[in-house]
Amino acid sequence: MQPNEKDLSNYRLERAREDIQTAKINLENGLYRGAVNRSYYAIFHAIRAVNVLDGFDASKHSSVIAYFNQYHVHTGDFEKGTYKIIDSAYRIREKCDYSDFFIVSKEEALEQYEKAVEFLRCVEDFLEE
Repeated sequence: MQPNEKDLSNYRLERAREDIQTAKINLENGLYRGAVNRSYYAIFHAIRAVNVLDGFDASKHSSVIAYFNQYHVHTGDFEKGTYKIIDSAYRIREKCDYSDFFIVSKEEALEQYEKAVEFLRCVEDFLEE
């Protein structure tokens, strides 16, 4: 039996919450690359929780983000600055995961974590409406 869109949205939101908890644990333990990675995935899964309610999903991160920006940021569901939060998280996560010798600072990891917490809060508020 296939889950309905609301159940899938709730599942993805729970994944986002778990990712943000993992990001915090990583941050507290000096694992800054891991904190950046999990902060990004908290944002990504929160985006997917919103998108699925429109019946949209995609395998490529860029497609998931582009859809969210087009149908939820540009339409005013979320503040315009939301795009910058997503883009910043995406770019620094890519550097952490794929660039040799890239060192992320504690401050950068903390900033990404705090932005992810705020983003997740906004998505939760949106989904409650």
